Amino acid sequence: MAYQTIEGVRVWGTPDEGAMSQAITCAETGNVVQTLLMADHHKGYSQPIGGVVVYDGQLSPSGVGYDIGCGNKAVRTNLRADEIKPHIARIMEQIARKISFGVGRVNETKVDHDLFDDPDWAVYRTIGKQEHDKLKTLARDQLGTVGSGNHFVDLFEEAVTGRMWIANHFGSRGFGHKTASGFLNLAASRAFLGNAPGEKMDQPPVLLDIDSELGDMYYRAMRIAGRYAYAGRDYVMDQVLDILGAKADFEVHNHHNFAWKEKHDGRDRIVVRKGATPSAPGQWGFIGGSMGDISVIVKGKDSEENRDSFYSTVHGAGRIMSRTQAAGRMNWKTRERSGGQITAAQMQSAIRAYGVELRGAGTDESPFVYRKLQDVLNAHAETIEVMHVLRPIGVCMAGADEFDPYKD
Repeated sequence: MAYQTIEGVRVWGTPDEGAMSQAITCAETGNVVQTLLMADHHKGYSQPIGGVVVYDGQLSPSGVGYDIGCGNKAVRTNLRADEIKPHIARIMEQIARKISFGVGRVNETKVDHDLFDDPDWAVYRTIGKQEHDKLKTLARDQLGTVGSGNHFVDLFEEAVTGRMWIANHFGSRGFGHKTASGFLNLAASRAFLGNAPGEKMDQPPVLLDIDSELGDMYYRAMRIAGRYAYAGRDYVMDQVLDILGAKADFEVHNHHNFAWKEKHDGRDRIVVRKGATPSAPGQWGFIGGSMGDISVIVKGKDSEENRDSFYSTVHGAGRIMSRTQAAGRMNWKTRERSGGQITAAQMQSAIRAYGVELRGAGTDESPFVYRKLQDVLNAHAETIEVMHVLRPIGVCMAGADEFDPYKD
């Protein structure tokens, strides 16, 4: 087996001390069947990113986190990358102008979607009319916006065929964030829209019984936020296809930051994956590297080790340097940073050397702050099969120094 077991936690890759401590706390709290760390793991809030916790009859809104249903959509187009490369600068400018990146952005074109007729919106109505109306308005306004942090729209060249791929990565935006904070408030007997003190990095997870009224309400609200994230990624992908004048002939769409009801060893379980991707046998997934590294399309294997992982794998390369370490500490009054280890010149040099046309992004998203994707893929070689290797040729993200409370 490629994993090791440390104090009952199954760990792929090299253990990170901070994430390991958080995983042990998760393993000791509630009706836990198994806790796992994927090879891209690092510290998160309460449950580590790259962490998986399998519960009997419970779920954790802090484990799912604030960017509910964050995920990736990738499509293979009918174009070859060689057709795009001569025009890549102009195309990336169009993407940066047409797609809404950044904090608090609203979509100038209001997007209608049948998810707004989902009967589970009644959950918010049960909480209160003000809460229902505020969140639904926010959701309508932000549908189709990308946000900042590690969220992106990228163009790729497939290594073997030269085919052109598009991928995006973002989640449920302000709607998901307020849903998460609202239910964490309710679990602590605070008002849904009240000011929350915020989670401490190493606090135990907040748990809800799935059969309780609050647990059922959260589960239904979480599913709406997941539908919302999928609708946003679909919309943005259609916008990029339109810019390119391209058609998609194959797509992969998957997510993390969610609680799944699944059967394992014939028993009903709830699997909370924060920054971890489902990898059931035959299930397709997209795993993104940094802006200066490969990304891959994968498929889950029918193997003993994949069963041991509760059909879970990495969602990306995983950070090895915090945002503050990389970019420095931001003074939001002067909008100046100080103390960062990575300079803009270093980042631009690395990206040019890799042949990427970059729009936006700060040094906290530079290639230097992430593991090499192949290293984490190697750790999971017995659980997933790499089907396509993609090399980025265009990367678009929010501009540097965007503060976004809705990031992954």
